[in-house]
Amino acid sequence: MTSIALILLALLCLLDPHLRRACLSFIVFALVMSFTWWRLGTPWLAGAEALLGALLTGAALLHGLGRAGDVPRLPPRDATVRRGGDAPARWLAATAWLTLTALALVGLLATERLTLHAGGLHGGDIVSLVLSGLLVMALGLWAFAHHRHLLRRLLAFNVLGSGVFLLLAGLAGPGPEVQGLILVGLAVALVGSVLGVLLLRRLHALEGSVTLEPEAGQ
Repeated sequence: MTSIALILLALLCLLDPHLRRACLSFIVFALVMSFTWWRLGTPWLAGAEALLGALLTGAALLHGLGRAGDVPRLPPRDATVRRGGDAPARWLAATAWLTLTALALVGLLATERLTLHAGGLHGGDIVSLVLSGLLVMALGLWAFAHHRHLLRRLLAFNVLGSGVFLLLAGLAGPGPEVQGLILVGLAVALVGSVLGVLLLRRLHALEGSVTLEPEAGQ
């Protein structure tokens, strides 16, 4: 059930054009991720996910929308126009990421360096984590390649990272080394989100833009 909830929340977060709702959907997504870690017997990682992912990263994304008396508010809805431009290059990069991931999985399985019962997980848990991780990764990559709005790309970046964490836990088990890698990943994602939000707000304050590309009519 948690895997289905994660996929549905990722879809809501990445598809909802209303930016505040999309950010709130991400916060709920991170809380469900925290519950997933709890179910896997890693309560301290669950707490780190709730703090770094849901609370701090979620607050940073909401802060990016701006408020009265501060830098100008971002438009409440994503109204950026999808144009050709560098879209083929972005799609090529996304496809290359998924292809490399699939090749790595096949290579690990073929050389028996990866066991599907590592970390004491049951077979159902492993399959659920791997499949949900791959689907969440694919959704994050698709959204990053599709959207031009920088806040929505930040959301896609965080969703993509969560997919990587799920895949890692499913393949290697939630051992201490994996938990350490995920914790580092959460910290890096938080720092990247904060930096991205600050740059987005500065760009919007100076140029009224929410993308790195010229808007239509400019």
